[in-house]
Parts: sequence; C-alpha cells; structure tokens
Amino acid sequence: MILSATLSKPTAAVREAFGRDVVRVRIKIRAASTDGGAAYTAEFFTKTQVFHQKMTAAELDSFLSAHAGTTFRSCVERTEREEITILANKKGRITRLAKPLRPADGQTVVPTESAGENRTKAYLLREGIPVPFLVRLGVMTAQGKVIAAKYDKFRQVNRFLEYVDDVLDDVIAARAQADSNAERATPLRIVDFGSGKSYLTFAVQYFLTEIRHIDCEITGLDLKEDVVSWCNALAQSCGCKNLRFAVGDIARYGDGREADIVLTLHACDTATDYALDYAVRHHATAILSVPCCQHELNAQLDYCTVARQENASPFAPLLKHGLLKERFAALATDAIRAAYLEDAGYKVTVLEFIDESHTPKNLLIRAVRKANGTARTTARTEAERLMDALGVTQTFATARKNES
Repeated sequence: MILSATLSKPTAAVREAFGRDVVRVRIKIRAASTDGGAAYTAEFFTKTQVFHQKMTAAELDSFLSAHAGTTFRSCVERTEREEITILANKKGRITRLAKPLRPADGQTVVPTESAGENRTKAYLLREGIPVPFLVRLGVMTAQGKVIAAKYDKFRQVNRFLEYVDDVLDDVIAARAQADSNAERATPLRIVDFGSGKSYLTFAVQYFLTEIRHIDCEITGLDLKEDVVSWCNALAQSCGCKNLRFAVGDIARYGDGREADIVLTLHACDTATDYALDYAVRHHATAILSVPCCQHELNAQLDYCTVARQENASPFAPLLKHGLLKERFAALATDAIRAAYLEDAGYKVTVLEFIDESHTPKNLLIRAVRKANGTARTTARTEAERLMDALGVTQTFATARKNES
C-alpha cells in the first residue's frame, strides 16, 4: 500500500494537465477503509497557492501512472516496506529505484485521520515511537509519549522537518549529479550555524538517518564551548556517529568543503548574514534560515530618523514608534537577504515557520539553488534601491558585492 507520494520538477506539460502551473504535488494517506482500500489527500502547490483533492487508491494508481516521470520528472513513493524513486531526464528516459525500509524506522505505521474536524496530525516524528534525543531532552517519555508542556517544541521540530523534506528532492538530485561527475558517492553534507542546544540539528540527523535512510554528515557550529561539549556528549550517547559539533565563529568558519544544505536557526543579527554568505560561496543546494534579532538596520534607522527630519522622510511614520521601527527593520533586513539570494541564483520563498502564538521568531527563508543557476536580474537593483532609500548598509549585501 502506498503511504505517500511526492511529485516534483514539473515539465512543460503540467499546465495542460492541471490548468495551472503546479510546481509540486504531495499525496498522503488519510485512513484505511472497511474494504481494505485507502483514502488519500493530494495537495497541488503553485508558487502562491495550494489546492486540495481527495483520491481513492485506484485514482491514486491512475494518477501516478499518468504523471510520474512524465508530467513530473521526479516522483518519490513510500510504502510500508520500501521507498520508490522515479526519475526522468530531459530526454524522457525514466529510471526507477527501489530501496527497502528497515522495520525499525517506524514508517510501517499508517497515519490515520478521524472523520469530521478532529483530525490527528501525521507528523514525520510520530508520537508513540520513542526518539532517543527527544527522550534525553525531556520532550518525550521513554514510551514515546510527548510531554504536554513540550508539545509546542514537538510541533516546531516536526514543522521544520517538513521544510527539510520539501527540499530533499532538489538536494539529492544535485548531489547525484555531482557524484556522477566525481565518479564516487559522497554523503549529503549539512552545516548548522548557531546550533545552540540543537533540538533541530538532532531532529535533522534522526530524520535523514533513521527515517529517510540518507547517508549524511552533519556539523553544528556554536560559540559556546560548554554547549558544544554538551551536544557532542548527547550525540555520542544517542549513537549519532554522523553528527558532530564544533566551537567556531560563523564569520570566520570555513573548511574548504562544499555544503549541500546550510541551516541557520536563530543565528543572532549579522551571524545569519555570514551563514548565508558561507552557503552561497560553498554552493549549497538548499538554505533554511530562521533569522533572529535583526539589530543592524534598526541601529542605522535611529540615525536616519534624526538625519532626515528636515527632509520629511516618507518612512517617518514607521520610524516614529520603537515597536514599528523594530519590525520594519527586521522585514527590510530579510527582504534584502532574499533579494541577494535570488541574485545568486536561488529560488527564494519566505514562509511562516510556526504559528506566531508559539514563537515570535516565526519567519523562515527557504532558498533552493536553481539547476541552471540563473539569477533574477532585477533582484539586486531592487535591494539597492531599498537600502538607498533608507540610507543603510547590510552585511549580506556587502559580502555579495565584494564577491562580485
């Protein structure tokens, strides 16, 4: 039985097939029916919208037969026992790869939803299946039950893993291409800047290693030596042989190796900029960044408020009140970062990380390097106009200019 399927990398035929420019389709099982069949929910993603459709098992089989490897060049199906990847090149040649899943990965559990409004969320890390690092961090009991007071953290971890899962097709395809050129297989390399106590770093390691069974190496970087020592000890006690932590300054970090995924989660102020610059310089295929404490522009806007009083700045209403100025500075900072990532050849999406009622740091920048590396030609100009209008400079923008 198919538990889930994800179709990505649309061809030119997608508009004719669906009447809109669908970029990805994600299908998940909802519940087992009394006759042994299954009901599925399909999500059709465009660049700005999501459309939903329900399917029977027979309809799903027909859908995959019609579109896997044709309308979409990439399709990943998961059953109780294996993961099946269908890939088509630009000449239409289709390759089908099947990989057995280990019983210990917990993926034989079929997610279910009850009828009506009270539906159970099918998390990537499932409640009821003990996850060693979550048990050690006090999020789960030894039996896999989520502690009530830690449920927001559990949701946050799972939400982030969904974003990681969304970029994996692109990352795996890019790594496969690089390995074919090098004639040898290498692990995916993930670097997490400002890893801190590392809930999310450990979550990524567990998800890639134990659930997706992807060979990977993960490095977490933080300034606090005691935190790094604690994380390394936890990694060792949980048997995470492909996870290590190191003390280091993001601005000066570099080991000469390329990264497949760069994570920057709540790296404070310009630390996020140095991490983004590292990602671009080291040709990372995907970047997931949750910015934090954007003070750089806020401090410069203090000067702008005084310097431009006589010129009646059009931004005066936004700069008058401290709370509004702080939020405006944060949004302007991330808009500039997104523009310069687009200028570097990335497809950029700014998303809600998790509901604002759970954390105010809820903005996530997702950037995936385009296969052809084509930049959006107006992106840098737009960012420069914004900075000129505000009379500010920005660290990531400056770094990218220096690289040009």
